[in-house]
Amino acid sequence: MHPDAVQRVLGVLLMVFSLTMLPPGLLSVAAADGAATAFFMTFAALLSLGALLWLPVRQSRRELRTRDGFFVVAMFWVVLSAAGALPLILQKVAPFSLVDALFESVSGLTTTGATAVIGIDQLPISLRYYRQQLQWLGGMGIIVLAVAILPMLGIGGMQLYRAELPGPVKDGKLTPRIAETAKALWYIYLGLTVVCAVAYWLAGMSVFDAIGHAFTTIATGGFSTHDASIGYFDSALIEMIAVVFMLMSALNYSLHFMAWRRMSTEPWRHDPELVTFLSAVAVVCVLAMGGLFIYQAAHDLPLDETWHHAIFQVVSFATTTGYTTASYYVWPAFLPVLLLFIAVVGGCANSTSGGLKVVRILLLWRQGGREVMRLIHPQAQIPIKIGNRPVNERVIDAVWGFFAAYVVLFVILMLSLLAMGLDQVTAFSAVASGLANLGPALGDVAANFASVGDGPKLVMCVAMILGRLELFTLLVLFTPAFWRR
Repeated sequence: MHPDAVQRVLGVLLMVFSLTMLPPGLLSVAAADGAATAFFMTFAALLSLGALLWLPVRQSRRELRTRDGFFVVAMFWVVLSAAGALPLILQKVAPFSLVDALFESVSGLTTTGATAVIGIDQLPISLRYYRQQLQWLGGMGIIVLAVAILPMLGIGGMQLYRAELPGPVKDGKLTPRIAETAKALWYIYLGLTVVCAVAYWLAGMSVFDAIGHAFTTIATGGFSTHDASIGYFDSALIEMIAVVFMLMSALNYSLHFMAWRRMSTEPWRHDPELVTFLSAVAVVCVLAMGGLFIYQAAHDLPLDETWHHAIFQVVSFATTTGYTTASYYVWPAFLPVLLLFIAVVGGCANSTSGGLKVVRILLLWRQGGREVMRLIHPQAQIPIKIGNRPVNERVIDAVWGFFAAYVVLFVILMLSLLAMGLDQVTAFSAVASGLANLGPALGDVAANFASVGDGPKLVMCVAMILGRLELFTLLVLFTPAFWRR
């Protein structure tokens, strides 16, 4: 470990994050909603703390090693979550408890979208905007944003990028320099946000709602400026716009970059993970529509809006966005659990979605098929391929290790919630939602997490951070080998 390099990076990142308090603070001043002081106090506190960390080691030019990068990313997400809670704690217009503020901040930055707030419509406009902004920053990762500017300060970024970017394969770079890679990702991210906001506005949203929902749609986060989420607008057009952009953000951002640079749809058309993901979404949409049609026909209920509610809810869960337009938790038969399972699978690698990621499930499926073939042909050498390229056996091992760790942590977290008094459906769905960075769940937390105590909320904070950092980035800090010289 290089403590001076770690301290320097954390100081810079805190100072960068302090700047994000200015937009909601200025909005609060313009709206005179009474929360401005909290944002400006947080800005001053984070800027001062960052400067105190950075100034003593500003002359250090040591490069981050791999273990330094993992430590910075893991610690910064913990510190960042606490920092993000400060404005909610300091403002007095709509009081938050310490745990509720932390829960809301972690949920926002991890793009989970679970909330303990009842009465979002009555919150000050600056707080409603701030929640949306948290998810937008967390969507691609504040670390990746900072990597784009750290080289200007003499701070190496590849180790941070590898630790932060979600997905099983993290070594590929879109451009020769890591700063250029981070910038390319953010240009795409920003461009999609602008186009999404304009589309929402043209479809009938106010400017404020359009910007706020564009932030969380592209981040696949799910926070809304209204208690009724996207259902507040009661518009099939808005829902279908959301569907398009949720799917875009659930796809591999590297594919977006290559498609843009080549001015061709070929990278999308020939990607096995993308084809698998869209095929699975289509199949689940058909199942959901069929289930709802049969149920509603049997009970003489109207069928005219079934199709778009089914499509929207399936895409929202499959991309781990978590928007809602209907009471999905009272849907008939297996549909609520099916929605939860597709959220656990999640979107594509290198996207803003959570979950296990489709490429991991694809590799596990093909590994299972290979083991069946080996029973028939024990001596056969059968490579596992993604597209036409064989996958390195170390990647297969890593995927199996990730899946095993995911299952073990799922069980531990679920048992923790059960020990705190939650029922089985609530505990199972809450952990699934937290680790997948989804938000909505079933049972007592189907609508929100306001009804559960502080203990379950803190357990959920751990689950959300583990899910956002894809387990190993955080778990590696608890191994003795990590701390040995």
